Amino acid sequence: MRRSVRVQDIGRRDAQLVHIEPKDLTMLPFPQGQPNGQFPLKSLTDDQRQRFEASLDGISAIALPKPVNETEEAELVRKFLAGLEKLLSSENNWTFLQPLLLSLENCASCQTCSDACPIYMASGRKEIYRPTYRADILRSIIKGYLKKGGWLSKLSTRFTASKITLDWVTIARLAELSYRCTLCRRCAQACPLGIDNGLIAHELRKVFSQELGIAPKELHDLGTVQQLQVGSTTGMRPKAFEDIKAFMEEEIQEKTGRKITIPVDQKGADILLIHNAGEFVSWPENPEAFAILFDAAGLSWTLSSELVGYDAVNYGVWYDDVQLAKIALKHVRIAKDLKVNRIVVGECGHAHKATIVTADRLLPPELNIRRESCLPLMEKIVMSGALKLCRDTNSFPVTLHDPCNTVRMLGIAEPQRRILRQICPQFIEMEPHGADNYCCGGGGGFAIMSSLNFSDWKLGVAGRTKIKQILEAFKDVASPEIRKYVCAPCSNCKAQLRDLFDYYHLGERYNISYMGLAELIVNAMTDLKEPFIS
Repeated sequence: MRRSVRVQDIGRRDAQLVHIEPKDLTMLPFPQGQPNGQFPLKSLTDDQRQRFEASLDGISAIALPKPVNETEEAELVRKFLAGLEKLLSSENNWTFLQPLLLSLENCASCQTCSDACPIYMASGRKEIYRPTYRADILRSIIKGYLKKGGWLSKLSTRFTASKITLDWVTIARLAELSYRCTLCRRCAQACPLGIDNGLIAHELRKVFSQELGIAPKELHDLGTVQQLQVGSTTGMRPKAFEDIKAFMEEEIQEKTGRKITIPVDQKGADILLIHNAGEFVSWPENPEAFAILFDAAGLSWTLSSELVGYDAVNYGVWYDDVQLAKIALKHVRIAKDLKVNRIVVGECGHAHKATIVTADRLLPPELNIRRESCLPLMEKIVMSGALKLCRDTNSFPVTLHDPCNTVRMLGIAEPQRRILRQICPQFIEMEPHGADNYCCGGGGGFAIMSSLNFSDWKLGVAGRTKIKQILEAFKDVASPEIRKYVCAPCSNCKAQLRDLFDYYHLGERYNISYMGLAELIVNAMTDLKEPFIS
């Protein structure tokens, strides 16, 4: 019988808390069948293992300090507790204090959220991935180790100091545990009280980043720090951006026969369009498609060549409010300098959350410029009759992936569907879909995290439910003779799908590819020299 992992086990010093076995994982549908032998997960090397006194699950997502004596350990524990004190104060937590307190106070432990969590279910119901597990640990630490009084006294008596031994093993495992959640917030949607365990995971990440300097290098050093220094998380500098713009203009003319000059730094334009810079590097056909659409619709728009202005990425939304604020303010100030009327965010889910939702919690009135999603705008273009469209060029089966931060967070579910029904005669819905859809498994920063042995977990566990969904959507057209597309209007989701498709061989086995929404719209245009999608 499988041993249950209790909350107090987080501080256990022996070995690791759980082992992931192939037989436990969610079975993929026929013809994929049982897990395909790529498990168990890659073990840590001896050098990596030396960083840890104990392991959460045999996986390492972030580099952690290892105290060499009791003094160093005591200092790390002190910093963690000091960070918790700040997290629970209005002076320091100026983004999410109220929903955090409500989530900490009111959980009924009904576990309704568990079956809504794709990670918990895909892992074979491993206890440590239950949405309430890390939250219960946090409540126990707060109840046992912070000063009593005020709202702290309201926490349930179920959470007592005796449950938790607060030492570096506990804190190190909790740091890793905060990066075993994609922050998709499907658990919050399922909770009858609205408890947001995804938010609790996010707030824990803030403590580790801002107080202990612990964050994945892909999000911090190679993410927000690099973006602020050189202009983009991709490392793209302004000169490289100019070169890519010229390349895209040449490719647009070659593909479509149209000579389009992509506007950059045009003051007084109606729209500042900001793409995830990953599109320029990995999928330039997406910003090319936007340029074609906006030109055909006669919109007044511009890109920016300023540092940060050509990259909608804001990785701070996943781990650090200070970093988030620096980038959000930079985006808005660039828009103000260009005297545009509004910012439109391209096909990037987390940029929707950071720029449109979370920025509302930090922008002063004088910088609170209008910020919008590209999806309703694209629907308006398609439905306006400004484009000559033909469904026949998109005659292949297409299913739609719903990015969590666009659909579940902002509630933008129908514009993209109305477009696909208009231009794709074989549009197939995933089940479930819309706000109930499952995360791609790359949310919360996972799509770009690959250090140490973390890729195996994000692809084999976190992304497994999405692969199951895709295969089930195409079950009636599974033949590799039929080409099929997953429409994913999110750059980070596409990065995860790229790795998932390679890991599970979806291209070679089932002839399944992925793309954004803008490309499908342009492909349906009848007045192009040749189809936009090859």
